[in-house]
Amino acid sequence: METLQIATDARGVARVTMNRPEVFNAFDETMIADLDAAFARLGQDPAVRIIVLQGAGKAFSAGADLQWMKRASEATQDWNVEDARRFAGMLDRIARCPKPTIAQVHGVALGGGVGLTLACDIAVATAGAQFAVSEARFGILPSVIGPYVVNAVGPREARRLALTASRITAAEALRIGLLHEVVESDAAGGLDAAVERWVSELLMNGPQAQAEIKTLLAQLEVGPVSSEVRELTAQTIARVRMGSEAREGFAAFLGKRPAAWVPKAPGMD
Repeated sequence: METLQIATDARGVARVTMNRPEVFNAFDETMIADLDAAFARLGQDPAVRIIVLQGAGKAFSAGADLQWMKRASEATQDWNVEDARRFAGMLDRIARCPKPTIAQVHGVALGGGVGLTLACDIAVATAGAQFAVSEARFGILPSVIGPYVVNAVGPREARRLALTASRITAAEALRIGLLHEVVESDAAGGLDAAVERWVSELLMNGPQAQAEIKTLLAQLEVGPVSSEVRELTAQTIARVRMGSEAREGFAAFLGKRPAAWVPKAPGMD
């Protein structure tokens, strides 16, 4: 793809690298289309277990390419609506991907770069990374990424981030829920090693179960457990525990052996 590099290893771990380092991986129409297509393809590839999203060069993503935003400001209402829908669809594609996703963040994640971070299931960053919901600095608002920000940090923190557009540190991002882990760049292999630990944990679990988890949790909201929710959860577990992956999981546990989906250690047959 024009704006991405994609590589998948023998374990089924796909690395999607945003490859516009000259503009700090800011995205435009082309990168949005590339990301949407990449996650659509990888999400349906049975050989892929996990997807890691990262950025080439000095940054994860500086958000929207300002030349793209300038074109949008000069375009028609209809063009702007369709363009924004494509951006919203791309984030939804990442968020609803049936495979576990990890954002590997370094440098900066600004504006839409925060949206990309939050669309992934797990987000890990270096201690020196900085984050900003920066749209208000340009006279616009974080509309498409707004739901992801609210879901991650809650309404009050989301308002604070969006209204001030201030940069925050990785430590602050961890505290409020934008991140799951912060690592020193020189600590035990740094960011790559930290992401590899998450990958290793994810690979221990049933891939079909992980897809079911993502589908189910996307349907649940914080609030009362209604009769509809109870029925949804009962029907889901009844269906899944009758499947072949569940039978293999129970058999492996009782047989004190690794399940079939667990990668074999190097050198093993």
